[in-house]
Amino acid sequence: MVLKLSTTFLRTLREDPVDAEVASHKLLVRAGYIRRAAPGIYTWLPLGLKVLARVEAIVREEMNAIGGQEVHFPALLPREPYEQTGRWTEYGEGLFRLKDRKDADYLLAPTHEEMFTLLVKDLYNSYKDLPVYLYQIQNKYRDEARPRAGLLRGREFIMKDSYSFNIDDEGLDEAYMAHRAAYLKIFERLGLEVVPVFAQAGAMGGSKSEEFLHPTAIGEDTFVRSAGGYAANVEAVTTVVPESIDYTNAPAFEVVDTPDTPTIETLVAAANELRPREAGAWEAKDTLKNVVLAVTDPEGNRQLVVIGVPGDRQVDLKRVEATVGAPLGIIGEVQVEAANGEDLAKHPELVAGYIGPGNGLDKAVLGTEGTSGITYLVDPRVVSGTSWITGANEKGKHVFGLVAERDFGFDGTIESVNVLEGDPAPDGSGPLRTERGIEMGHIFQLGRKYAEALDLRVLDQNGKLTVVTMGSYGIGVTRAVAALAEAYHDENGLAWPKQVAPADIHMVVTGKGPELLEAAEKLAAEFEAAGLEVILDDRPKVSAGVKFSDAELIGIPTIVVVGRGLAEGVVEVKDRTSGERRDVKVEDVVAELSA
Repeated sequence: MVLKLSTTFLRTLREDPVDAEVASHKLLVRAGYIRRAAPGIYTWLPLGLKVLARVEAIVREEMNAIGGQEVHFPALLPREPYEQTGRWTEYGEGLFRLKDRKDADYLLAPTHEEMFTLLVKDLYNSYKDLPVYLYQIQNKYRDEARPRAGLLRGREFIMKDSYSFNIDDEGLDEAYMAHRAAYLKIFERLGLEVVPVFAQAGAMGGSKSEEFLHPTAIGEDTFVRSAGGYAANVEAVTTVVPESIDYTNAPAFEVVDTPDTPTIETLVAAANELRPREAGAWEAKDTLKNVVLAVTDPEGNRQLVVIGVPGDRQVDLKRVEATVGAPLGIIGEVQVEAANGEDLAKHPELVAGYIGPGNGLDKAVLGTEGTSGITYLVDPRVVSGTSWITGANEKGKHVFGLVAERDFGFDGTIESVNVLEGDPAPDGSGPLRTERGIEMGHIFQLGRKYAEALDLRVLDQNGKLTVVTMGSYGIGVTRAVAALAEAYHDENGLAWPKQVAPADIHMVVTGKGPELLEAAEKLAAEFEAAGLEVILDDRPKVSAGVKFSDAELIGIPTIVVVGRGLAEGVVEVKDRTSGERRDVKVEDVVAELSA
């Protein structure tokens, strides 16, 4: 059925929304695809739902092609399953929690691992039932502290999440690769470039994990890749650890007066003035910077951690959040921030600007026990025998020649600093370059974490109860719509690729006279009969200029103008992406565009 703009629930806007920061947010609102309901929450309008449905259809087709079966869970879920897996607390403040009238706890689902696991447990009990791949396309809810960028980071969003259930790890590997291949097909069909990268599993748990990132300057994720094919989210990059150094003949360390040197820049300048060396000028990379961070666990407990890093590196808080839980013995998502004045006041032994190993940090001085209760972690580059300039834990003083493992120890290593252009790839495939991207999908080998927590077991070939092994695979469906809008637009508006556009042809009627509208309606019916969906701008008393602007803004792939040329038996056909215009005979246009 032809969609007529005169009766379509649509209002386009000439100005950008005041809260919109990125192109997709601006254009999807202005073109009448979505409307803001609350921060991070959006209403989908008729045109937006058409695009969303086309994206979902591609996802469904490829999931069905690998044997996936669709189910649909409620979004409102009871607390108990999430309590059993520990995620009621692990999710921390990111979880929407609520109570019913009987004071029972519920949540709005951020993901559905628990429910899928319990469903299979309820219905299956033998290895003969496996493998099985189940998926759904469902709303998800996360209490984002800073929802932004429209559909790219919201509090309510639509995700395709699927789960594989296998009797053994070999089956899990097969399921993982099947989903990986399906994801690559999905994004290829959508017309979205993606780069599969190694990733951290985060609160999901599990072992092997990959993200599918769409490269774009507005992406929130930073990833790296090498010319040799290595690619990883920066949170998952591992440092190429240098060889240990024999410190047998290393000179003893020296405490040096270095007044007014609380920063790396001032310290390097003072070092070159006070202790010049024959090997060349001191640089920031010769210093050991000790950063004090406050870590808050899912239950709200706050503790300090000190991380020693080379002075030429900056601590990346996202990397710390992804890695600090294990050395601190914390399960679940943590929040990390720089320690504040109140934190430091409780630990006068930490002299701001002059913090170094020792002085009470746990295991920081060989042969002594820490007294402050503060865990001391270091960058992997701090290997045995490396020599550093670092704080002496006394204002205006630094230590020169402090040797790792001879003069100080630490509680562990942590991947915590920014990855720099030119750093070596962990697999030896060459130097790394950094890029920004939007996370479009994430796949995990969950293993047996959820099956063990919820006691999902089946009888194996020998009649023995065996824990099922699982995989989890997600695609951001609403995020895909936003990413497509980011990738396919120009200064005039959206320019959808054909496979996701809300229609195939946008017909514009210009000029006066009933014969123009009659011809356009007849032509639109012929297009529809040929299998092409049409939006017909039949609005009376709307100028040609406004109609053309709206056609550019809405972004249908092909624009057909029925106007003055009709007297000569032609209509104008414009390609929305290239801008190419041409006149086509009325009797030929349906066949030409259908082809």
